[in-house]
Amino acid sequence: MTMSSHQKETIKGRCVCNKVHYTLELVPEQEGDSKSSTAPRTTLCHCSSCRRAFGTNYGLTAKVALENFRYDEDSAAPRKFKQENGVTREFCENCGAYLVEYGEAAADKFRYIMWGTLNEPDRFPPKGEFFCKNRAGWMPQIPGAFQKQEIKE
Repeated sequence: MTMSSHQKETIKGRCVCNKVHYTLELVPEQEGDSKSSTAPRTTLCHCSSCRRAFGTNYGLTAKVALENFRYDEDSAAPRKFKQENGVTREFCENCGAYLVEYGEAAADKFRYIMWGTLNEPDRFPPKGEFFCKNRAGWMPQIPGAFQKQEIKE
């Protein structure tokens, strides 16, 4: 199917128990026109906060504009936990799965979707890594992805 540059595509995601589910309405990247795309930007984060929250050596999220994200009408409402560093993570009260996160500065602009909650996560491979200075010594760089030692360089 060919899509016009403004036709939206629906992407779904959910928690483990399926009580909390969401929809993304995205404009796919057109060949030669990445500026009109609202496709998620997936990145790995090696900061201590993400490592702790994800329970592994990095966090993996897909950044989307808040206007392109919504919890479905028949979804349970997520619970929220705000860390001391200002990051809020939304999760399912029943199964405990994290669904999204955002910092104070991004709260009204973006949602960082937990990559594994997307129904088709492989469609959005990582484009970069943040806090590479904290990357586990045994973990290789992601080929073809940008590498940042901090969040801003």
